Amino acid sequence: MFMRVDRLITELPPPKMQNPNAGAALQELLGGKYGEMSTLGNYMFQSFNFRSKSKLRPFYSLVASITAEELAHVELVANGVAMLNNGPDIPEGDTVGPTDISMSPFEAMQDIRLASSFYSNGGGATPVNSDAVSWNASMVTTTGNVIFDLLHNFHLECGARLHKLRVYESLSDPTGREVCGYLLVRGSVHAHAYALALKKLTGVAIEKMLPVPNIPLGNIPECQKYLDEGSHRRLYTWSESDYQEISGIWANGEVALPDDPPGELVVVEGMPEGGKMQQLVGVPSAFTPDYAPEEMFEVAAKLYQASR
Repeated sequence: MFMRVDRLITELPPPKMQNPNAGAALQELLGGKYGEMSTLGNYMFQSFNFRSKSKLRPFYSLVASITAEELAHVELVANGVAMLNNGPDIPEGDTVGPTDISMSPFEAMQDIRLASSFYSNGGGATPVNSDAVSWNASMVTTTGNVIFDLLHNFHLECGARLHKLRVYESLSDPTGREVCGYLLVRGSVHAHAYALALKKLTGVAIEKMLPVPNIPLGNIPECQKYLDEGSHRRLYTWSESDYQEISGIWANGEVALPDDPPGELVVVEGMPEGGKMQQLVGVPSAFTPDYAPEEMFEVAAKLYQASR
């Protein structure tokens, strides 16, 4: 089962301006071939279908714990997309913009790259790629063969690394770049973990192929703070008591990759502290959360008080 916490896995800076075209680029990291929906779908169903869990516990625990982090990655990218679609924080109120819909307040939206992000989704994120092509279940590989599935996962994380680098190079807004920087570090952890698992099973030092492609994370400014705090050496259990067996693969004297800051790999019980959940303001003229939200806010306030 899963437990949900009302925080993002890392803090995202507010966007400099409304930039739905940048949001469209970031959609590739959500619903693209190597996006977070793909990594989540692969690891989740592999963990559901895993054979001989009790005898192969370290390998099952690895896939299962990374599954939980991928859920948080999907949430992070979706929030980044929505933030770019909606623009900077508006601290002075709960709603923004004109309410007279006869004045064509969103005329500019007909020219944005992913118009459906406004027309259908009200400025939110959905499981599609940068061309609005839906993510689909054919991108999930779960064969039941442990070595094959781990090798596929390694390939998927390496493809995702290239994916994120290209999206990063197409963005200048701090929100999108922060998403890419964080995911590049954490994706490298997952690729390294799968490489070590394959090494334990086969004896092949596949981690010598990392990083793929060969671009050190230290060259990317948005990655630096995560490297400085040691995020590249941490693998989380995402549980208070389960999945401790991953320490047989990650930790146990293993060390960081040569291009990353040095140090031994560590397993951390639980999850990252994370950052605040983003608050998107209402836009009455777009009917979000409604054209006249005052009554909704009043009802919600009463319900909130009743819950205290």
